[in-house]
Amino acid sequence: MAAQARNTGAHLVYSELKRRILNLELTPGERIYEPAMATELQVSRTPLREAIRRLISEDLLEQQPTGGVLVPALDQKAIRELYDVRAALESLMAREACANATPGDIEKLNGILERNAAMVGFADEAMRYGVELHATIARIAGNSWAQRFHEQVGGHVRRYRHFTNNSADRREEALADHRALVEAIASKKPEKAAKTAFDHVIAAREETLRAISGSGLVIQ
Repeated sequence: MAAQARNTGAHLVYSELKRRILNLELTPGERIYEPAMATELQVSRTPLREAIRRLISEDLLEQQPTGGVLVPALDQKAIRELYDVRAALESLMAREACANATPGDIEKLNGILERNAAMVGFADEAMRYGVELHATIARIAGNSWAQRFHEQVGGHVRRYRHFTNNSADRREEALADHRALVEAIASKKPEKAAKTAFDHVIAAREETLRAISGSGLVIQ
């Protein structure tokens, strides 16, 4: 019973720390001080350490040679590599979705598009429907390995969505990309769908790098 409570506590701490890292509430480069963090979260050091170990294994925290733990800095090379992998995965899944999409799938994608369009003026809501659209295409594609990697990459990309989604112009561009992508899938045009998905992610990458450059946060 005690072990179960510790596991539950560690998971709750993990979820909260991950949320703060991905939402940039914990600043890139910031050090995690265990005593202060345990006090703030009102937990003992044991579940906190378990959560920290898990986040280190996911590259969301960084163990220093001195033993300290830092929130990873915003690294330009790492961001480029992450988005390049995501672009390749999105392209693959868009192509495969063309072969698998049913009329019901297209109806669902169009419904998400409508909600995306209605909320394009609101950063958080627009992002939510954009994420839902890409996740739905991943499901339609039916490639379990691509979907698994897509979810893993998506967890890291979430750290940068604050930068890509704050611009109203970028949200409108993303909506236009989403419309073109769904149209290509509905029309069974795999090459067009693949290129649209790839270019969409690369545009998000460039906006991320541009926004971070102007944010005052350090890029290595």
